[in-house]
Amino acid sequence: MPLVSFVDQLNRARREGWGIPLFDIFERLGTDGIYLAAEAKNAPTIVGVYGGLFDRPGGKEFCSYFVKRCQTSTVPMSVYLDHGDSFERCIQALHLGFTDVMYDGSQLPMDENIATTKMVVRAAHAVGAGVEAELGHVGRGSDYESFGSRREGFTKPEDVERFIEETGVDFLAIAIGSAHGQYKGTPELDYELLAEISSRVDIPLVMHGGSGLSDEQFQTAISKGITKVNIFTDLAMAAGANLIEAARSESPNLMVMANAVREGFRVRCEHYLDLFGATDKA
Repeated sequence: MPLVSFVDQLNRARREGWGIPLFDIFERLGTDGIYLAAEAKNAPTIVGVYGGLFDRPGGKEFCSYFVKRCQTSTVPMSVYLDHGDSFERCIQALHLGFTDVMYDGSQLPMDENIATTKMVVRAAHAVGAGVEAELGHVGRGSDYESFGSRREGFTKPEDVERFIEETGVDFLAIAIGSAHGQYKGTPELDYELLAEISSRVDIPLVMHGGSGLSDEQFQTAISKGITKVNIFTDLAMAAGANLIEAARSESPNLMVMANAVREGFRVRCEHYLDLFGATDKA
């Protein structure tokens, strides 16, 4: 099945009330686990790469492999730039064959965020790619006690309609209480805020910082308007736990450890595809 932009897939999921995960990755073993899960569950799946990877040794070469691998999938897949930090980074991703890009101007003044997002949307739409932007700011879990409970950075509903109208963005990431990485403190999502934002928009909403939330929190968020959820830390932790177990086995060789990473990603990805309702939606 050809590699495709997920504009249509995410709009379908929004209409039907289920969700699609984005699984972030930066190496081949985890990539294998994601693809095995997507095909086993017959699920449309988004695979994301953080833009900073492009600047690392072998980063662009990995992305080229990544795109080619997705092109051989039997289910719809998108190669997605996660947290592109500039217009130039988004163009770089499109040049590498990515089907969708996220421009993250969430820490900029709103007018600057709108201006650059508009440029990204114009360029991406010209080549058939979708664009995600962020309004409000999703912080880090390690700082959660200093911002999450204080509602710092939460998306303001009154800004959402203007932002979407002026940018033409396809998907919108919002801040409702989740955070990137492991939480220091207990994550609490503002479902009332989510429902209000959802009532004002007609595009899919995105939640970053999925790792550390309960299954119930995920399902409630999807039922109230979230369509796409980004996940990485939980996958990395599952792979790490498998590696520790493999290292303690009778034969802790390289192949055993490689399989441990692959399986860690596969099992957790299958869990999320089932949980979000994406299984058998390909």
